[in-house]
Amino acid sequence: MKALLVREHGPIETLALAEAPDPVPEAGEVLIDVRAASINFPDLLVIGGTYQKLPARPFSPGKDLAGVVAAVGKGVTTCKPGDRVCAQVEYGAYAEKCLVPHLNCHIMPQAMTYVDGAAMGLTYLTAHFALVERGAYRRGETVLITGAAGGVGLATVQVAKALGATVIASVSSEQKAALVRRHGADHVVRTDVPELRDELRTQIHEAVGKQGVDLIIDSVGGDVFDASLRGLAWSGRLVVVGFAAGRIPEIKAGYLLVKNIALIGLQFSDYRDREPEKVRAVQQELFRMYEAGGIKPHVMAAYRIQDYLKALSLVRERKVVGKVVLTMRELA
Repeated sequence: MKALLVREHGPIETLALAEAPDPVPEAGEVLIDVRAASINFPDLLVIGGTYQKLPARPFSPGKDLAGVVAAVGKGVTTCKPGDRVCAQVEYGAYAEKCLVPHLNCHIMPQAMTYVDGAAMGLTYLTAHFALVERGAYRRGETVLITGAAGGVGLATVQVAKALGATVIASVSSEQKAALVRRHGADHVVRTDVPELRDELRTQIHEAVGKQGVDLIIDSVGGDVFDASLRGLAWSGRLVVVGFAAGRIPEIKAGYLLVKNIALIGLQFSDYRDREPEKVRAVQQELFRMYEAGGIKPHVMAAYRIQDYLKALSLVRERKVVGKVVLTMRELA
């Protein structure tokens, strides 16, 4: 099979599209003929060697995929050869074939394309777990979503709206503002402003009142985190899902105390590995939302695997709105 391989960690230019042995499923494993794999920002960290979990080299990166079940190992009950599935893995999706633990493999709705199936994985599961499992979202609350035009951000906008939230989307340009409005944001606040620390809170208050927002889902970190925290309501919650800005913020514990606020972390892959049945239940709810028209991935572009540098460069250069997907073969 063809696969993108990390032989040495470094920039995306160190990746190589090469031949690799076809994997064989063991007990509890599913072998998938990959049709599409989505690109996530953590993939660049894995390639560069700075991510918290790194497999032995050589390996193929990629955490989201969709395709057709080619074979199953002993004891597999979640799917059978020929099923159209999507799946989440720690690594291995940027290849023509991928082994997946059977509990992490989900039969897709008939109307779902392979591109949508790949693009709906990590980002939408992260969005749902951030809102409901970690953020304890309650119907009708106000939710501020930072980096709202990115993969996780736009998924969170859609899921929050589907769950009945008033959504405030935080973005850095008019192009991104238009995108999040099309995907359901009730209010838009801008981070490309002078005096962000004060101005962002002013915009939040103008949108929803001086009480602030009930819940923040932050995938940006840095100055945006610092400014967003000031717009949180008394007894509100902030869920940290990433640091796309690069700087990991710090906070004085006294601030949490005086406002009775909660700062919460989410590392979704831990749920995938520790509580796969819970993930399966959430995935089924997301499928229902998709079939009802409440959510749909915004795929900015799909590239053949041979054009991987173009696709990965868009992510590295922060030019992606929504998702970028790699396709492994013709999408019949």
